Amino acid sequence: MKTRIAIDCMGGDHGPSVTVPAAIHFLSERPAAHLILVGQEGVLRPLLAGHLEDPRLRIVHASEVVGMDESPALALRNKKDSSMRVAINLVKLGEADACVSAGNTGALMAISRFVLKMLPGIDRPAICAPLPTVNGHTHMLDLGANVDCAPEHLLQFGIMGAMLVAAMEHKERPTVGILNIGAEEIKGNEVVKAAAELLRASDLNFIGNVEGDGIFKGEADVIVCDGFVGNVALKTSEGLAQMLASSLRSEFKRNWLTKIAALIAISVLNNFKRRFDHRRYNGAILLGLKGISVKSHGSADVISFGNAISRAYDAAESRVLERIAGRIAEMASAPTVALENV
Repeated sequence: MKTRIAIDCMGGDHGPSVTVPAAIHFLSERPAAHLILVGQEGVLRPLLAGHLEDPRLRIVHASEVVGMDESPALALRNKKDSSMRVAINLVKLGEADACVSAGNTGALMAISRFVLKMLPGIDRPAICAPLPTVNGHTHMLDLGANVDCAPEHLLQFGIMGAMLVAAMEHKERPTVGILNIGAEEIKGNEVVKAAAELLRASDLNFIGNVEGDGIFKGEADVIVCDGFVGNVALKTSEGLAQMLASSLRSEFKRNWLTKIAALIAISVLNNFKRRFDHRRYNGAILLGLKGISVKSHGSADVISFGNAISRAYDAAESRVLERIAGRIAEMASAPTVALENV
């Protein structure tokens, strides 16, 4: 069965000038994929010169565009023919297996939740994305969808993250940790401590608390936190990476000796840059919905957006939704762990 990805071509800081070339390049690397490019047909067609006859690619016209600074509520209510809404509707209708957008994050969250609805047993969607570690990468959620969470929500995030890793990386028992201010069980606020008890009582491979530095040490395959903490951690790590890269460039340009040192170390520097290039990790999945919706960075370039398409394709191919729904159903039928008893 062919896997079909709907792409919001108008979203993001750069719109079709990035999304269309990324889609064309993706098809050259994934011959079995089928893409649906959603947007203003008059804008998209000229950018697809030489590719319009490709049976794996088709255009679906959408007359409106959601602005990057537009109110999510207004986008949901007033722009029913936006490229973002139409792409998500294609998933709802079964015409696409996943959608990708670099557009307004709040609008994508609101429209995805309204159109696709929640999986049974899941209360809130969570943004999940990979982060680089010393030995590969980890998956962290929530990265900004839910500022305040109850312990039960963090348990659900752990289940969804574990099932995503199990499906996409073929790890049947991925390790799950909860982000905290200390490794000891007594550390953390009441919500985090209660969530840790729920995770510990579940059949997940829960390893306990993970401190901030443990994220990048790769201490767990999945790290759970609320959206406030997760987003702060994500943006802090991105800012630190940019600062280190800028500082390295400045130091190597300091004088002729450091410039020679840079030439000698060029292969090491290129490998370092490639390994920690944020573009490799672009594409955050909105877990918990009855459909796959993937958020790309708004400033994504062709390489970065192409990786977001790949992430959506791999999630659909791996049947992530079925794994999550199945595990939630299993846990719902098992004896309930009450908070007052843990």
